[in-house]
Amino acid sequence: MSRREDLRAALARTRERVAAAERAAGRAPGSTTLVVVTKFFPASDVRELAAAGVRDVGENRDQEARAKAADLADLADPAGGDGLRWHFIGQLQTNKARSVAGYADAVHSVDRTRLAHALAEAAERAERHLGVFVQVDLAAALGLEADAGRGGAAGEDVLRVADAVAGAGHLRLRGLMAVAPLGVEPERAFAELARTAERVRRDHPGAAELSAGMSGDLEAAVAVGATHLRVGSAILGTRPPAR
Repeated sequence: MSRREDLRAALARTRERVAAAERAAGRAPGSTTLVVVTKFFPASDVRELAAAGVRDVGENRDQEARAKAADLADLADPAGGDGLRWHFIGQLQTNKARSVAGYADAVHSVDRTRLAHALAEAAERAERHLGVFVQVDLAAALGLEADAGRGGAAGEDVLRVADAVAGAGHLRLRGLMAVAPLGVEPERAFAELARTAERVRRDHPGAAELSAGMSGDLEAAVAVGATHLRVGSAILGTRPPAR
């Protein structure tokens, strides 16, 4: 198979998995957004996916994401249009906020008030508005040892970060994001995320979105109400080495 055929076949299989998960959960068809994670894959793959109807693309590293967004500027989402939307999903340092605010439509990994303020300032300078998901440390929430490499806010810090995002100009609090900890049943992990989301929505009713679920656990995420699924290897294959 050509790369185009391979990508389209894998995308079709993944879309069917998502549709089946929605049916099993009693959810409306199309109630979840598939964010295709293209970390380490070339911009040519993103272009092929866009031709197959993909509109939401996730990236973990600013340098790579910025370069791809520039290469694919002709596919950008115009105001009210249906072009590509870039989701930044990796850990983000405050000194990269200005760069990310220049191309991202949503940031899924905000876990500190300082980062929220940096993104708000950067978005204002860029005259853009960013959707923001507050990242939750589910390991800490479940009483497990935290994975420092994954980031995320825990306990009352989740509420503080949510308040900071909601109160910042040029940012819109969309909801929460999390990764299921290794060695934990995803159903248990995502149920904890749903409980945390309920707490956040008491003060911020509009923060109704959940970014959860990847290639191996998307069904469990859909079952608890995930609105955004971050799927990479199931569509693009084994991730190539970092460049």
